[in-house]
Amino acid sequence: MLVHPWDATLDDSEWRDWVATTDRFGVLAVNNRDVMQAPLVVPTHFTIADSQLLVHLARPNPVWSHLEHANEVRMVVTGDYAYVPSYWRAKDDVPREHGVPTSYYAAVQFVCRPHIVDDPQGKAKILAAQMADFQPEGQHAPIAAGEAPYGRMLPGIRGLRLSVTRVEAKFKYDDHTSVERRQQISDQLEQRGRGLDAGAASQQRRRTGRVGEWRP
Repeated sequence: MLVHPWDATLDDSEWRDWVATTDRFGVLAVNNRDVMQAPLVVPTHFTIADSQLLVHLARPNPVWSHLEHANEVRMVVTGDYAYVPSYWRAKDDVPREHGVPTSYYAAVQFVCRPHIVDDPQGKAKILAAQMADFQPEGQHAPIAAGEAPYGRMLPGIRGLRLSVTRVEAKFKYDDHTSVERRQQISDQLEQRGRGLDAGAASQQRRRTGRVGEWRP
C-alpha cells in the first residue's frame, strides 16, 4: 500500500482507536499456491487479542489449502471512504473544471503469520473470544467443546490465529492541502451526506485538528 508522508498514521494509537470503532470486518488476502492464479480473498470478522487476530471460517472454505502453505497473509480493513469531485479540489488560480478528483479513506493492513487451529478446545476459545467481542451483552449459551449447543458444531469450522508482524496504516484526507481547503471539503461532504461522507468528514476534521498546516 502506497503511503505518502502526509497520509501516514500519526501514531499507533490513531489506527488502534480507529479499528476499535469499526465492526472489525476485513478482507483476508492469501497467496494462491498456483502463482499464475489470483490470490484468494475472504471477507470476515476478526477479533484483536493482544498481538493476534482471531478468525474462524467454515471448513469447506477453499482458502484452507492455501493457508496451510502461507508464511504471511494480510488482513485489510477499509472505511470512512468518499469520492471527492474534481471541482471541490480545484486550486484558486484555475477554473473549477480543471480540478483533480480523489478518494478519501482510512485503511489498516495487518501483515500476519497464520496458525491454523483444529483442536476443539482451541476453536472453542476463539469462538468465545469473538462472542465476547461482538456480543458483549451475552445472551448465548456457554461455548465449550463437547457441550451443546455449540460443541457439536465445532467440526464444521476451523480456527485461525494470525500473529501480527507489522501494521501498515493510512489516513488519506488531503493533509498536504491548506486547512481552509480541507475545512471546505469537510463541509461539502457533510452537506452531500451520501454513503460514508459523514465518516470521511469526521476523519478529515480530526486529522486537520492534529496536523494543522502540513509541514514535511
